[in-house]
Amino acid sequence: MKQPQGFVDSQHPNHVYRLLKSLYGLKQAPRAWNSKFTSYLPTLGFVTSLSDTSLFVKEDHGDVILLLLYVDDIIVTGSNASKIQSMITSLAAVFDFKDMGKLTYFLGLHIQYNQDGSIFINQSKYERDLLKMAGMEHCKPTSTPSKPHTQLLESEGIPMTDPTLYRSLVGALQYLTFSRPDIAYAVNMVCQFMQSPTDSHFHLVKRILRYLQGTLTCGLNYTKNEDISIAAYSDSDWATDINTRRSITGYVVYLGSNPISWQSKKQSTVSRSSTEAEYKAIAHCAADVCWIRSVLRDLHQCLPSPPSLYCDNLSALALCSNPVFHSKIKHLDTDYHFVREKVQKGDLRVQYISTEEQVADVLTKGLHSPVFVKQCHNLSLGSQSAISSTLVPS
Repeated sequence: MKQPQGFVDSQHPNHVYRLLKSLYGLKQAPRAWNSKFTSYLPTLGFVTSLSDTSLFVKEDHGDVILLLLYVDDIIVTGSNASKIQSMITSLAAVFDFKDMGKLTYFLGLHIQYNQDGSIFINQSKYERDLLKMAGMEHCKPTSTPSKPHTQLLESEGIPMTDPTLYRSLVGALQYLTFSRPDIAYAVNMVCQFMQSPTDSHFHLVKRILRYLQGTLTCGLNYTKNEDISIAAYSDSDWATDINTRRSITGYVVYLGSNPISWQSKKQSTVSRSSTEAEYKAIAHCAADVCWIRSVLRDLHQCLPSPPSLYCDNLSALALCSNPVFHSKIKHLDTDYHFVREKVQKGDLRVQYISTEEQVADVLTKGLHSPVFVKQCHNLSLGSQSAISSTLVPS
């Protein structure tokens, strides 16, 4: 320890503060620990995943052990319990850490195990803390996180004198979308007003919190399934943002019957047609599917068939197969044309699906309550009891 440069006490240049407790959280500490830990893992036979640098994979005579590292939190799983325990013992001989047993809490996620082999993931404690932060522990619940056709201008309403609470709540809601895809669109909408929020924008945040009040026990239910096929649903709402006239992209990717990846995001450029907006959405979804395939490949899992991508726009589907509307899309960035290459190589299948069956619709716009509840069922959202009793408040 030494006095910081520019603040040295001339009378006592060698004096420093006596610490009442050890320093924890220095910027260098996590990096140094992570570097030492990751450099030791190869000696145990682990290989860093090319798709995710925090994932380490070890294959041992047909058995696979997976280690996921987040700063100093570690998740370990695999196909052989004895080999997992042997690996933990080897790590404990070098590093000082505590084995917490079966995974129950991880970064705010609560994991519960059912007798049928399924797991239930939610963030109910995080949601209650969020409601307490907003002073809305006893608010009246609502059936949907956003009203249909809700559009607000950036300047609409009275500017907030102190936007700190708005930004804190919206930032916290973003983390909640990890287990609550049903609020992804509503959270994406309120994120657009972070710079200069108004009281009208804050009403949108309050509606999301009122929806959470009625669905505190809601979460994702992952069922046990031997099917490892990938199915993705891509959708877009054309020029829906009245401030910039940009479109909203929404997609969800399923592994078997379980949703594993989803996104609701405003597109980076203005689309000149609904076909163009849908094509951009397909491109973003296809990129995510390619990444998931790469992760599965690192996990030594082979897909039985090419991933299927479903879209409800026939013109966009035609663009994926051949340049029939080339004159209308020649201004598009070449990045989007990799979809056509994937289709032609057989790495991806694009198929039509009706709007009524489009699961990603809930990620692009506000929906009426009956349609919204139906899409939440499709997203495997619910409580450990009946999903309908959770999604419709009394």
